[in-house]
Amino acid sequence: MAKRINAGELQLQEQLVVLNRVSKTVKGGRIARFAAIMVVGDGNGHVGFGLGKAAEVPDAIRKGIEDAKKNMIEVSLNGSTIPHEVIGEYGAGRVLLKPAGPGTGIIAGGTVRTILALAGIKNIRAKCLRSTNPTNVVKATFEGLKALRTAEEIAALRGLSVEDIKA
Repeated sequence: MAKRINAGELQLQEQLVVLNRVSKTVKGGRIARFAAIMVVGDGNGHVGFGLGKAAEVPDAIRKGIEDAKKNMIEVSLNGSTIPHEVIGEYGAGRVLLKPAGPGTGIIAGGTVRTILALAGIKNIRAKCLRSTNPTNVVKATFEGLKALRTAEEIAALRGLSVEDIKA
């Protein structure tokens, strides 16, 4: 079980990933509501996402931010990139994350780019392999980021030194 991150101690930035207008048809007509997917991050390895739904846009955004602060994860970084290549999957969404050398920047689509930038990753290549549904892409990206492990973390789990792992 991952340790809980206290969002109150971090300097968080907020970013709207997608705003969706949904409507329900009832006997009296249509009821319009809004769903907002928000991403929050400190730019230093902590990032979270949340979904907020409400009748008004500002309320949906506020609820999304609150939800994102509750669902934060810590990302394993190797300098300004990720330690290894990983594929995150959620539903039909599949996102490939590949480490890149210094000066590459963030090469990714809009939805994935927002998450990676707020996580503090500066050099990476990413590609959506299947579905481009923003909800599934966000969740697949987070699954990939959760799966990242540094050599030090793996060595600690196995009770070995880093040199033994790399050999």
